[in-house]
Amino acid sequence: MSLIGQTEREVPNESLHKAFKETLCKGMHGIGFSPYQEGQQPGDIVQKDQITRRMEILAPFTNWVRSFSCTDGNELIPKVAHEMGLKTLTGAWLGKDLEKNEAEIAGLIQACRSGVVDIAAVGNEVMYREDLTEEQLLHYISRVKAAVPHVPVGYVDAYYVFEEHPSIADTCDVILANCYPFWEGCHLDYSLLYMRDMYHRTLKVANGKKVIITETGWPNKGEQFHGAVPSQEGAIQYFLNTQQWSKEAGIDIFYFSSFDESWKTKDEGDVGAYWGLWDKNELLKY
Repeated sequence: MSLIGQTEREVPNESLHKAFKETLCKGMHGIGFSPYQEGQQPGDIVQKDQITRRMEILAPFTNWVRSFSCTDGNELIPKVAHEMGLKTLTGAWLGKDLEKNEAEIAGLIQACRSGVVDIAAVGNEVMYREDLTEEQLLHYISRVKAAVPHVPVGYVDAYYVFEEHPSIADTCDVILANCYPFWEGCHLDYSLLYMRDMYHRTLKVANGKKVIITETGWPNKGEQFHGAVPSQEGAIQYFLNTQQWSKEAGIDIFYFSSFDESWKTKDEGDVGAYWGLWDKNELLKY
């Protein structure tokens, strides 16, 4: 079925809508936690009450949550998650600002030592963005591993980065791969096959270590990206395919994302605001 020409006013068919609700209620392995309310963006202070409110929405539907930063209030996310019985993949956001990096690393180590981190992620796509050198990144990863030997430590990036930088895979305890058929222009019909290939390519360089898909998803609105078309039906079908494969194959997947975030349009264009399963007002979209 071609999704070309669908508009944002279209309503998904009843059977697809029903399947989405049933699948969501059965529960996901994990989901990316979107902390920023409308009008907020990275750098703004995240309040505990908004974290708690949003976590309460997600808690019935997931076993794990993934956070992306350990400063500006984001360090409260794993604490709130653990209080609700959820496991956490907790990230330190690294970039070109080395002083900020030190605060992130310190926040991640402190969260690990307080017992609210189940997996620690040292950086997210810094090699893809070319924010750090491989040597700098390996140093940060090694520092966290030495500080918290009781917590598995990894690094998050696009799956192919681990092929290009095998020393990163060698240093990590667990391989954390982002897999987006959408951003490689893949048509929905072939997207699951494509993601499987991304995963198996990562397995080859993991040398027996566990591979977790830390991000994958499909937007429901925005501009077409080559063969990938945002739509409600496409977003629902991709979610269903992902969750079925995750359960049947025993693959740990963190779906991206929980809530729509308008600030993401700065980097991704209009499509960036529509990756959530819930909208910017915290209402379930499908």
